[in-house]
Amino acid sequence: MSGNSTSEAPRLAVLIDADNASAAIIDGLLAEVAKYGVASVKRIYGDWTDNRLGSWKECLLRNSIQPIQQFGYTKGKNATDSAMIIDAMDLLYTRRFDGFCIVSSDSDFTRLASRVREEGLTVYGFGERKTPQPFVTACDKFIYTELLIDLDVADAVDQDGVSQAPGKLHRAANELRQDTRLLRLLRSGIEAVSDEDGWAQLGSVGSHIAKQAPDFDAREYGYTKLSGLVSATELFDVTQRTLSNNKSATYIRDKRRNK
Repeated sequence: MSGNSTSEAPRLAVLIDADNASAAIIDGLLAEVAKYGVASVKRIYGDWTDNRLGSWKECLLRNSIQPIQQFGYTKGKNATDSAMIIDAMDLLYTRRFDGFCIVSSDSDFTRLASRVREEGLTVYGFGERKTPQPFVTACDKFIYTELLIDLDVADAVDQDGVSQAPGKLHRAANELRQDTRLLRLLRSGIEAVSDEDGWAQLGSVGSHIAKQAPDFDAREYGYTKLSGLVSATELFDVTQRTLSNNKSATYIRDKRRNK
């Protein structure tokens, strides 16, 4: 682990597989990465003599992303993956980072994600919904890149004041209640971290859910935050509490506890 103090934002290495990611995600990607820490290193890998990567070239300078040239030495073999993995291991052994952001939909990075986590670092994966499940579950958190497009557009807000994820419509309460996976994750998360009265801090619930399902994201249901999604189901009590540090925190409880 790095020697950063806890007061500093986590230092992240962002590695992008240009062959398996679209340039359209760049603004949303960097905004998402900023939620988790500081992108100390930003590198993108590909054969830059290939015209197919032209859309990436326009945004590299603007976002201070370092392009790494990798020629395809053998037809049918992905040399980009190998170069990216080697660089990732070199960066890992510097012990200067707290986490890695691996941007690709390729399952070849599954072992890399696992190896980085073995060192105690956090791995954030970014890929399309076609990403193989082994790579998804190898990450601490996995974000589908379809959710990152147009994230720089201001969020819509419904009549109840709940932020709506760009490009997504809120799922209604009756639809959410029929989603057995969603309810299982929420209820198991609450049960795992709740107190004797059944109340659980929302942040702790979200962390527990991420351990079970790294790709869980409230935006998939049309809500920018987990709190909005939980409230929309109408199956949980929601309250605000003031903590000992005078900060406010959201607590939730399964309404079935009231019966």
